[in-house]
Parts: sequence; structure tokens; C-alpha cells
Amino acid sequence: MLFNRKCYSEIKHYLDSDKIIVIHGARQTGKTTLMEIIRADLPQKNTFYFDLEDSRYKMLFEEGTDSVIRFLKQKGFDTGQKKIYLFVDEIQYLDDPSSFLKLTHDHYPAIKLIVSGSSSFEIKSKFRDSLVGRTVNFELYPLDFEEFLWFKNQHYNLNEAITDRIVIKELKLFFKEFLLYGGYPGIVLTDTLEKKEKHLQQIIDTYIKVDIRDLANIKHIDKFNRLLFALAQQSSQLVNVVELANTARISRQTVEEYLFILEQTYIIKRLSPFSRNVRSELFKTPKVFFYDTGLLNMLSGKFLPSVIDGQMFETGIFTELIKNIGHRNMNFWRTTDKKEIDFVLTQRSKLVPIEVKLNTSRFKKTSIRYFSQKYNSKINYCISMEGTLPGQQKIIEQLYPWDIYSQLL
Repeated sequence: MLFNRKCYSEIKHYLDSDKIIVIHGARQTGKTTLMEIIRADLPQKNTFYFDLEDSRYKMLFEEGTDSVIRFLKQKGFDTGQKKIYLFVDEIQYLDDPSSFLKLTHDHYPAIKLIVSGSSSFEIKSKFRDSLVGRTVNFELYPLDFEEFLWFKNQHYNLNEAITDRIVIKELKLFFKEFLLYGGYPGIVLTDTLEKKEKHLQQIIDTYIKVDIRDLANIKHIDKFNRLLFALAQQSSQLVNVVELANTARISRQTVEEYLFILEQTYIIKRLSPFSRNVRSELFKTPKVFFYDTGLLNMLSGKFLPSVIDGQMFETGIFTELIKNIGHRNMNFWRTTDKKEIDFVLTQRSKLVPIEVKLNTSRFKKTSIRYFSQKYNSKINYCISMEGTLPGQQKIIEQLYPWDIYSQLL
């Protein structure tokens, strides 16, 4: 059974355009399955799928566009007039993907290219300026909570406010599962804890052995591993490069290089602080977050936990926001006297501060009230799983994690 992904509704708009559709994201996020979904909605006789992990197809593509066209003709395709949808998986394995894509796009307008790649780092290093204006890019992340529910065959209307106590209790249990095990499709569809742990460890091992050793050409894997495990202890915290360098026993410059690679391969994201150039606001040091809580939990302890904590909860809310709102519209805020807001969204020129607390008993109104007065934010939120804010908190609205879909999107 093929489960739909949200980004397909956006991709549909470009199927009839002349743009090359590029889908990229971490390994095991479902890029191949997404291509199967797209292909299933098209006339099958007009589509062909190439997986460049297959050395036969890689060799064919390395020979050039003419060789691929000749292959298609011999398979019975009319490459001159009739629309052909060409799906190319793992495009980053080509030595020069830009040349192939440009020549095919420019000289064979009947061929519509839909390609995928596991590493933005590798794609960006190989895609040249010659493709500017010819591509449209889509990032495929691990599942968000709404997609997670689809994969579990659970049907809730998250676009409307949910107030029923029974439904809220059900959603709490599902969100806890989502936080503990993460949103990689294969993990969600795996039925036992032992299998989930094994599958997550395989994702980690494949990432380190393929993306990092081979694609990023990192020689000292042991040092890279130490940094990765150190970062897992710091998700949702300020990035201290000096501390990371000391922990991993590598130079600051190498830490920065490894952080860049981790971002480009969709493992972590550095979140920049919000600032209006006020001296009292820290505006240089970012926070670091993992894109997936299951991966984070596995790296943190070698085994998946049974209890959620504040770090995991904040990381989970981050993943929900970035998958649905995007990193360009999100920051955090912190001052030199340690007033802090977990997330600040910029929506239609309005600032929306969000505090994240697993339990509202740990919520303090000082920071959000100060921010609201300073920046005139009309609506302020506290996202939590347990507890209730006092009724007097007029400027602060309490949300459950799934209320993001009805209140913030």
C-alpha cells in the first residue's frame, strides 16, 4: 500500500511544466515511494524509472544523453513527440548530473524529468549554474505528525480545533509514540520496538558509511561519530563550537565543516536567533536541532526510550514547525539576561512567539510578556502536553502539539 505525502499536492502543479522536478532529502524518507505515487497517477506506458544505484543504469547515464535516448527508443518510446515522464532515482551518483539534465531538458522537450537525490550536499556540489531556471526543488522530510497518523491508518481532522477529551487522550498517545520513535516511514510501519531500533541503527550506519564516508569524503569517521553523538546530547540547545571541538577532539574549523555537512544531509538544522539589532539580544549563536526525534533518541542512548523529556518534546515541535512552515520564517529569541522564547515565527510580517513546555507547571510568563510588549505580538502561544495555564493568561494561548495544524498553518 502506498501512503500519500503532502508535498505531492505541490509537485502536481509542475507535472505539466517544462521544469525538472528535483526531490531531495535524507535517506529512507520515502523519495522512491513518492516517485512511485507520482508515476501511478500518470499513464504507465509514458513513464520509465531508472535507479542509479543499479550500476547498469549508472553506466548508461554516464555515456550521455544520446545513449539514454537510444535505450528508450529501443524500449519502444517515441522520444520526439509524445510526452515521456522519466524518473531518475539517486541522481547524485552521476559524475556530472548537470550536463545530462541540461542536455535532456534543452534538446528533448517531450521528456519530463523527475529526479531524486539523497544528499543535498552532494547535489549542490554537482549541480551547476547551468541548471538555473530549469529546476524546481522539493525537500522530503521524515513524516510530520499528520502524515504519521495517515501511515497508522488513523483519521483525525487536525484542521479543526479538537476539544473532545477522548480524542485528545488518543492523540496524546499517538504523539508520544511519534516523539519516541520518530517519523521515518519504515520505522512508523514497523510493528515492534526491537525492529524499530534495528531499522534506525541501519539508517545511522548507512548514513555514516555511504553519505559521510563516500559522498562527503570524510576520512576520520571516528571523530565524526563523536561529534554526532555529542550533538545528540545538545539538540534544542545553543551550539558551543569550542565545547564540541573539545569533546570530539577536533579543530573548530573541522567542527564547522562537519556541521555544514550534517545540515546538508538533513540530519540537523541550526536555528538562527531573532534580533532587531538590539544590543541586549544575542544574535550570533544558533541552536541546533535534529530533524527526527527517533534518530535523535537512538544516537543519544543506543536504544529507544520509553519516556519523553523536555529536550525530545521541544525537538519534536521544531520538526513539526519546520516541515510545515519552513526554516526561513522561524527563529528563537534570547537576551543577555537570559529571557528566552523557544520559537519566533514571522507570518505575514507579524511575529508569533511560541514557548514549548512538556508540562505547563514549568511555564513562566516573564519572557513571553516582555517579548509581547517589546515587539507588539498580538497572539502568543505555549505548546504543551500536560497541565493548564491559569485563566488570567489573557495574552497567551495554550495549544496541544496537533493544534499547530488548525491554529498556525
